[in-house]
Amino acid sequence: MSAVQPRRRRLAATLALATAWPALLALPGARAQSAAPRVLRFGVSQAGAGNPPRSSSGWTAIAQARRSVEQALEPLGLPVEWIFFKGQGPAVNEAMSNDQIDFTTLGDLPAIIGRSVGIKAKLALVTSKRSNSYVAVHPDAPIRSIADLRGKRIGLHKGTAAQLSANRILEAHGLAERDVKTINLEPAASLAAFQTRDIDALFGTLSLLVLRDKGLARIVYTTRDQPVATAQGHVLVTERFAAQQPELTQRVVTALVRAAQYASDEAHRAELLRLWAASGNASEAIYDEEYRGALAPRMSPRFDPFAVARIRQGVEDAHRFRLIRRSFDVNAWIEPRFVEAAVAQLGLDALWPAYDAQGRLLGTQDPVAQGRGRRVNPLPAD
Repeated sequence: MSAVQPRRRRLAATLALATAWPALLALPGARAQSAAPRVLRFGVSQAGAGNPPRSSSGWTAIAQARRSVEQALEPLGLPVEWIFFKGQGPAVNEAMSNDQIDFTTLGDLPAIIGRSVGIKAKLALVTSKRSNSYVAVHPDAPIRSIADLRGKRIGLHKGTAAQLSANRILEAHGLAERDVKTINLEPAASLAAFQTRDIDALFGTLSLLVLRDKGLARIVYTTRDQPVATAQGHVLVTERFAAQQPELTQRVVTALVRAAQYASDEAHRAELLRLWAASGNASEAIYDEEYRGALAPRMSPRFDPFAVARIRQGVEDAHRFRLIRRSFDVNAWIEPRFVEAAVAQLGLDALWPAYDAQGRLLGTQDPVAQGRGRRVNPLPAD
């Protein structure tokens, strides 16, 4: 036998192994051998309030206050690092693209932008549903409606959920972003510019109610009675982390679902309002106004038809408004298996009612909100 033949056999075996290697890595046994992380890195798409910083509202604030994730990972000896991003969504996307975080909270538009440019992360839970948007102007301004904003200076942090909401609101009133003078400012800078009258109007969330109560602003529009115009946020997990650490991912998601369960209990409403108000961003009265109605529909972490419809519409709108260059498959983006496994494990299937794409309680004809009986008037699907 020549010396060439053994070399050819070794080369063929090496090539066969190289070809099979990706498939081997995909096997459960190979995943289990991935090195456990030394710390769980959890991003938050806001600057945070207090010292140490924490989320200011929603069930994520409960998760941090009650140390839900920390307690779940304590038996593993795995610490949790909460990383707050003053630059909001755009800064979070940069961190994810550089593999600097494992999980993160994120608003709809920045999450959509990240996915459209190839950031490999999945939607694992819904953090907030039916979050209201507001438009504020100066108390003495002649502006009475959204139509009056044509040509006015608008403070807007581009690349965040506020931009998508603003585009939707403007379009509903016959305007586009090009019809106003948008000034790209972070939330704190926008508030400062508004108070010095360098801008004429603000698009935002409940922080605008604080200005209203101080007599510094007048609200000319809100999405409160329009479920399909409201916003929602999510918790994302990187595809790398979910693939390499599925059991750890499930443990984290289950801990977050427990926090959502706690925040959905009406018996905890007063505690929630005190906790949120302690952040200093708004008073208990303002949070009570924002979270009027039953807590459970707002706090549900599940991807019901309403949540999925809002995600799909968000992608379509972002593409139509040219906020992203290309669309993508929403079904492949949503990863509900972890949250559904947690709901099943904790026996919470009946806790969070499901709503259809227009925001109506499934199984009913009349879209009346639960809890305090406040009527919700859904718009046609946008």
